[in-house]
Amino acid sequence: MRILKKCEATIVLLLKLLLFAALFLIFFAIFGKENPWLWHPSRTAAVTMITFTLFGGLMIVIYGGFRIGEQKSKELARSMVLAALMTDLVTHLMLCIMNTNDGNNSSFVYETPQLLLLVFLLQIPVIVLWTYFGNFIYFTINPTENCCVITGAEGVGDLLPKIGRYHKRYRINQVISFSNPDVLQFIDQSDTVFLYQVPAEERAYLAEYCYAANKNIYYDFEIRDIVSLGAKATTMDDTPMVMFQVKTLTLEQRFVKRTMDLILSIIAMVITSPLMLGSAIAIKAYDGGHIIFKQKRMTKDGRVFSVYKFRTMREENCVNRSVTEDDERITPPGRFLRKTRMDELPQIFNIIKGDMSIVGPRPEMLENVEKYTNALPEFQYRLRVKAGLTGLAQIQGKYNTSPKDKLMMDLMYIQQYSIWQDLKLVFQTLTIFLKASESTEAFKKSPQMMKPKKEKKGEKDE
Repeated sequence: MRILKKCEATIVLLLKLLLFAALFLIFFAIFGKENPWLWHPSRTAAVTMITFTLFGGLMIVIYGGFRIGEQKSKELARSMVLAALMTDLVTHLMLCIMNTNDGNNSSFVYETPQLLLLVFLLQIPVIVLWTYFGNFIYFTINPTENCCVITGAEGVGDLLPKIGRYHKRYRINQVISFSNPDVLQFIDQSDTVFLYQVPAEERAYLAEYCYAANKNIYYDFEIRDIVSLGAKATTMDDTPMVMFQVKTLTLEQRFVKRTMDLILSIIAMVITSPLMLGSAIAIKAYDGGHIIFKQKRMTKDGRVFSVYKFRTMREENCVNRSVTEDDERITPPGRFLRKTRMDELPQIFNIIKGDMSIVGPRPEMLENVEKYTNALPEFQYRLRVKAGLTGLAQIQGKYNTSPKDKLMMDLMYIQQYSIWQDLKLVFQTLTIFLKASESTEAFKKSPQMMKPKKEKKGEKDE
C-alpha cells in the first residue's frame, strides 16, 4: 500500500487519461462507420481529433478537472457528463464543417445527429462507472482521515452534516472548543483539523501549530482571507513582503465583459425563447395573473433597478420572507420554475439593458441589503461590481445558504475576477440544472438566519 501511495499522482493521472481515451474512442468508433476517413491519415481526421482533444481537455478543466477523491462520485459524474456533452457537440460540428467539400457535401449539412445522441448515451455509463471506480481506487490507497473539529463560541452550526457527506474521506473523532486545555493534544491525534468560528488570534495560533505538526487544515472564510486571495509575494529591497492591491476592472476588462454580456444574452434569449413562451402560458393559464414579477434590487455602487422574473407566487398580499419547504405561496407552475431556475430567465432583458451582467453577485432586495449590511458590514463590498444572473454563489450555493457564506463567495469572485473566470462560471452554470433539487433547497420552517421585514402592500419575495 505504501508503494501505491507513493505512486498516487501517477495513478490518478492514468485514470484520467484512460477515461478520456475511452470517450475519444467511443466518439470516433461510432462516427468512423459513417466517415471511414476518420481512421485514415487525412486533414479531416487530424482536425477533428485535435478538436476533440483540445476542447475536451478545456472542458474537463472548466468542469473541475475530474478531481478523484475530492468530490463525491455523483458530483464528479455530473461534471464529466457535461464536459463530454460540450466536447461531443463542438467536435461533431467541426466534423460537419470538415465534411463540406467537393468529395462529400457541396454545402454545410448538420448530418447524422442520431449518431451524436448514440455517442453521448454510450459515454454516460462509461463516465459513471469509471467515476465510481476511480474513487474506489483513491480511497483504497488513502484511508479515511481522522479529524477533529475545533469551534468557537457559536458552535459548529450545520458544518458536521456537510463534512459527513464525505464520510469516506473524513472521520470526525472529536468536536471541541478552541478554549479546551487539551486542544493541542487532540490536534496531535488527528490527520485533519477543521477550525470553525474560531476568533482570529486563536485561529492563527492553532493554524501555525497544525502547520508545524504537518496536519491538514480547513477553516471558514473571513474578510481577512478574501484580502489574502488578491495578495502576492514581493520584496521591498531585500525584505519579503505581501502586497495587496485593490481589485478594479480595467477599461479593457469592462469593455470585454459588456460585449460578452450582450452577445451571450442575445444568444440565450433566442435559445430559451420557447421555454420562456411555455412558462408564460403556464403562469397565465393557472390563475390569469401577471406573468412577470418586478422588484426593486440593488446593483453596482448601490444603484436601484427593477429586476424581472417569472411570477412564481400567488398575487395576493403576503409577508415577505424567505421560501420554506412546502411554502403555500408558491404556485404549481412556480414550483417547477424555481426548481429549474427558469424563473430567472427574464433577467436576460436586465442584462441587455445594462442593469446586470451575466456573471456577478446575486441582486438582493433593498430590505435585505440594509439588513445584511447591518449584520455584516462587509456586505457593501459586493456592490463594487454589477449584479449577475449567475456567479460563484449562485452555482456553488443554494437558496438556503447563509448570507455570510454567499457573501464570502461573492467577494471571492470579485477579488479573483478575470474574463477566464467568467467564462468558466458561464459553463459551470449548466451544472445547476443537473442538481436542481440540491441547489434550490429551501429553508426549513424556522430558518436560522436573519428574517426579512414585512414588505409594503403588493410586494412579495420572489
